[in-house]
Amino acid sequence: MLAKVYSAAVYGVDAFEVEIEVNGASGNGVIVVVGLPDVAVKESKDRVTTAIQNSGYRWPRGRTTINLAPADVKKEGPSFDLPIALAMVAVGAEMELLNAEQYCFVGELALTGQVRPVKGVLPVALEARRAGRRAIVVPIENAREAAMVDGIEVYGVHNLREAFEFLTGERTLTPIREDVTQFFAQHQNYDVDFADVRGQHHVKRAIEVAVAGNHNALFIGPPGSGKSMIAKRIPTIIPPMTLEEAIESTKIHSICGLLLDPTQSFVATRPFRSPHHTISDIALIGGGATPTPGEISVAHNGVLFLDELPEFRRQTLEVLRQPLEDARVTISRATGSLTFPADFMLIAAMNPCKCGYFSDPKRECRCSPNDVQRYRDRISGPLLDRIDIHVEVPAVQYQDISSKTPGESSASIRERIIKARDIQRERFAQNGNGKSKVRCNARMSAQLLKRHCTLEEAAEGMMKMAMTELNFSARAYDRILKVARTIADLADSENILAEHVGEAIQYRTLDRNLWA
Repeated sequence: MLAKVYSAAVYGVDAFEVEIEVNGASGNGVIVVVGLPDVAVKESKDRVTTAIQNSGYRWPRGRTTINLAPADVKKEGPSFDLPIALAMVAVGAEMELLNAEQYCFVGELALTGQVRPVKGVLPVALEARRAGRRAIVVPIENAREAAMVDGIEVYGVHNLREAFEFLTGERTLTPIREDVTQFFAQHQNYDVDFADVRGQHHVKRAIEVAVAGNHNALFIGPPGSGKSMIAKRIPTIIPPMTLEEAIESTKIHSICGLLLDPTQSFVATRPFRSPHHTISDIALIGGGATPTPGEISVAHNGVLFLDELPEFRRQTLEVLRQPLEDARVTISRATGSLTFPADFMLIAAMNPCKCGYFSDPKRECRCSPNDVQRYRDRISGPLLDRIDIHVEVPAVQYQDISSKTPGESSASIRERIIKARDIQRERFAQNGNGKSKVRCNARMSAQLLKRHCTLEEAAEGMMKMAMTELNFSARAYDRILKVARTIADLADSENILAEHVGEAIQYRTLDRNLWA
């Protein structure tokens, strides 16, 4: 007898439908799994048979063949346990599953028959809807995540018996429903605020400029100056996520297993990722035998914070160069290539020297000039060129720490940034006939840079002097123009003035050789 059910598997950041066929025939009682299964899928036969027995069912005692189609794509993970078990129970009971084509099933089985949560449920639900399935049956812990997809019913199950009785019509389940728009609106809150940051007014200004144009930024300051504190509050001043952005980010978080907690079923706020400096290349950009997203993709639509930047391995930092330019990362393997989104804002922090107190007016630096230079040289010039803004973060003064006056709130800063972003969006939409993929100044191409960053005479003279005397690179020149354009947008100025260029030049601390 043959039984057929449907499931789905994740490939990259999307999913594809998998048709699961189980055939029972006379033979020696062997269970064979075909269709390019990985080790976890091959092992499922042992979990599944034990779960079936402990749930009070029987399975085919003859030769059982389990086919996962399409057969030319590798299947990974334990999410096929539940659909395989359902088909095996049907074959063992010689029962025809008349309504199986209406459903998509995913779930890992415990030996007791309990259904455990799995990764990647959101892209699976999106694929089930695209394939025309009426409903998706998932572990109860994944139900809220799947319910964020409109246009498909979601049922959460606790165990194998519950799922089989629902499939055969012996049990009625209530579909899980979530109002994604309402959930999205209610959860766009942050636990931190820029009002907590005392002093550091010029640093806040630099961050406002960086976020307004989506520019990457580097903080340089001694330990305890507030670099990490400021970085953690940057997502609070980025314009709120759109529903489309939230779905993109949630898919990646789901695939990485970051949404297995039922209380975190959807990403409604800007991601903030801060990996340790011992992170490997693959963990940072993604990869593996079957590529999975890395930290830069988890930070998609949000902030990637690299604290103690020189402590990261140089090779690890160099792999960031292509994603910073293209807002995506392509991982190539013998079996094919996968592209993951990586449109993040890079915020990095470092000490001015190894001991942290170079040029500090109150503490003596123990580093020699050569030590300082070697410390700085851990970061390559090409990577520094891709960081638009370098800003010094001095130690906070006592009068600022003890001040009872709160700083400016994130909400008021965000209002100015939203206005500047709207100016940019309108500008690039007009030039792209409404189809331009460029949304902010940091992503301007050479053609757009030439069109929108024309300097008046005084600003041109200031730029020429800076290029001549400070030996800026050609890429640094482009970065200064982009930052100057953002500063002009914040000032609601159509033209880039000398004062805008002057401020942008001040944000190239490392290029101005202030460490010499």
